[in-house]
Amino acid sequence: MSTARDTANGSAAPAARRQLRPTDVKRLNRDWRRRTDGRLGLLVESVTQPFNMGSIIRSAAVFGVERLWLAGNAISPDHRNVAKTALGTERLVPWEHAGSVAEAAAAVRAQGLRLVAVELTGDAVPLHDAPLDGDVCLAVGGEDHGCSPALLAAADAVAYIPQIGRVGSLNVAVATAVALAETRRREWAVPTD
Repeated sequence: MSTARDTANGSAAPAARRQLRPTDVKRLNRDWRRRTDGRLGLLVESVTQPFNMGSIIRSAAVFGVERLWLAGNAISPDHRNVAKTALGTERLVPWEHAGSVAEAAAAVRAQGLRLVAVELTGDAVPLHDAPLDGDVCLAVGGEDHGCSPALLAAADAVAYIPQIGRVGSLNVAVATAVALAETRRREWAVPTD
């Protein structure tokens, strides 16, 4: 196979790189599923914008979230405007509106999951140091105020996403995707026997 020089680092790069065909993507995803043992849940508190909820659901489906718990005034995944962003993935992630944060946290714990909130607090640890091993449920809060005091009190741990730019926070859907990806990345980084 002929190669072209990658001018950025001088290494040889394939001359013709192409996207995977759908069957190859399915095979690749199946391989990653085989390497995934940890159960992953997601608690969403008071996310009210359909675009954000749809994006969160799509990310949840991508990273194999087994259950989505809604608390507070979170918009329902079956709202027609959520579907515009979720693109059908709202049918792939089981969900329930658990009522209050306390009820949602109890439902999470009843499933044997550790609850880790994603929020900027004084005692939060960087996401890359958070206790994301094993069976875990991430929790995110609403667009305007993040995780409520009740959610923070119910959490077993709190983690934040380190940021080096001049912006104070990420959009809730983006932050959720980052946290879900880090949770799976940590699991996948463990050498297999």
